[in-house]
Amino acid sequence: MARHHQPRKGSVAFSPRKRAAKETPRIKSWPKADEPRLLGLAGYKVGMTHVMMVDNAKNSPTEGMEIATPVTILEVPPIFVMGIRAYENTTRGLKALTDVISDNLNEELSRKISLPKEYNKDAALEKLQENMEYVSDIRVLINTNPKVTSVPKKKPEIFECGVGGKTVEEKLNFALELLGQEVSAKDIFTDGEHVDSIAVTTGKGFQGPVKRWGIRIQYGKAARSSKGRHIGSMGPWTPARTMWTVPQAGQMGYHKRTEYNKKILKIGDASEADSVNPKGGFIKYGLVKNDHILIKGSVPGPSKRLVILRKAMRPHGKHDDAPQINYISTASQQGV
Repeated sequence: MARHHQPRKGSVAFSPRKRAAKETPRIKSWPKADEPRLLGLAGYKVGMTHVMMVDNAKNSPTEGMEIATPVTILEVPPIFVMGIRAYENTTRGLKALTDVISDNLNEELSRKISLPKEYNKDAALEKLQENMEYVSDIRVLINTNPKVTSVPKKKPEIFECGVGGKTVEEKLNFALELLGQEVSAKDIFTDGEHVDSIAVTTGKGFQGPVKRWGIRIQYGKAARSSKGRHIGSMGPWTPARTMWTVPQAGQMGYHKRTEYNKKILKIGDASEADSVNPKGGFIKYGLVKNDHILIKGSVPGPSKRLVILRKAMRPHGKHDDAPQINYISTASQQGV
């Protein structure tokens, strides 16, 4: 019988596969937008179900027909704009120049940060305005509110969010309007829009090279031990070291990943939560109590994981028409 040959399935582009430093992903790039608005939103992954909707994708074989589509539900309570961060350009890239923190912070933030007693918001804002000639970008600091969701935690997550605008002054004025205010999902995104989902994937612990990289299981005499679940060679004699491209055992999962152009099918209000909640709540999550988003397909991470949605970085050729949803299944995730 002929031997079975196939390419290795694991992509070397995702190396090194080590654990993410934080469960809250850090976003380094934000799209450019002329309109003053926030460019991101955070929510908690609830689970998956399916909907019956009319396919509105152009040139699709099922265009105009009713199709079943898998969707991921994210619970997105209003986010709070807690601060403004100014950046300056240096020879080593962007560097934070100064921060302006709101006066009315969430009481739960005391679990996360503690401001010095002598902190003065007006003085910080004055310093920022005096150094506007050095400022190259304005971003805002956002904190989440997990206490109002079914996620069993009180400590908010803090992340940085980009701001749209043609000039730095326009970005700063918009950020000052939002400082100390809550922003809901409908203020940032619309139905049918494409976004990028960024999250830390499900952790799978220490795994061998077969599961981690998809290499073939050794055959016959080459198996030696461990049922052949090992690589055939660690590399050549020269160079006398193991290359980083050699598939080896190690950490699998719990990596930060970005999925581009995920379509928002619907943004629902808190009053519409019953339309997505199954009887007994979602398995490993509970009931959706706040605003929620239905995203076509899957997103990284397990239930309860924080997922950041960003305005699409590569939206070319993507239509943003909201589809007609006729039915949302509440049976596939029925709790006991």
